[in-house]
Amino acid sequence: MPTKTNLPLPAQVEAGKSYSWCSCGLSQTMPLCDGAHKGASDKKPVSFLAEETKTVYLCACTASQTPPHCDGSHCQID
Repeated sequence: MPTKTNLPLPAQVEAGKSYSWCSCGLSQTMPLCDGAHKGASDKKPVSFLAEETKTVYLCACTASQTPPHCDGSHCQID
């Protein structure tokens, strides 16, 4: 079962590499997509290109209005 959290999750990314953020919340590798949505959700992963090598904090509640990055929407979730 995926970890349930409303807080953003860290992900180490490398400059120039593409990543897929999980938008359905079913991934075992949150916040990155592992393909768990296939057949279980109509939501699709959001691809993004890392501009630099660093730790980024990605949305885990899947409510962000600026996916894949956390925008604080988790503060509005009960």
